Amino acid sequence: MSNHDFWVDAAALDELPAEDVKGVNLEGLELALYRVGGEVFATDDLCTHAHARLCEGFLEGYEIECPLHQGRFDVRNGKAMCAPLTEDVRSYPVKIENGRVFVALD
Repeated sequence: MSNHDFWVDAAALDELPAEDVKGVNLEGLELALYRVGGEVFATDDLCTHAHARLCEGFLEGYEIECPLHQGRFDVRNGKAMCAPLTEDVRSYPVKIENGRVFVALD
C-alpha cells in the first residue's frame, strides 16, 4: 500500500450500514462510502454521467447503480460497468483503524 500524506477520518465503522452506501463530506469533497462484505470502499459521490448522487443509488454486491439512469460502477475501483456511463468515477484508498474509517485524499 502506498504512503498517502492526507488520511481523513470519514466515519465510525458502525455508522456505515452493512451492504449499503453512505454519503459524506470530507474537506469539501462529496464522497460515497460503501460497506461490502466487511470491507469499506470510497468513491466520489457524483455520477460521471449526469448530476446524481451515488449515495442515493442501489448497492448490489460491489456495484452501485446510479439513481438517475441506472449506470453501474464497481465500488472497488470506480470502473464504469455499463451504458450510459463512459467515464469511471474516482476511487480513494481506505483504511480502518480503531473502529474508524479513514480515506486518503491527495
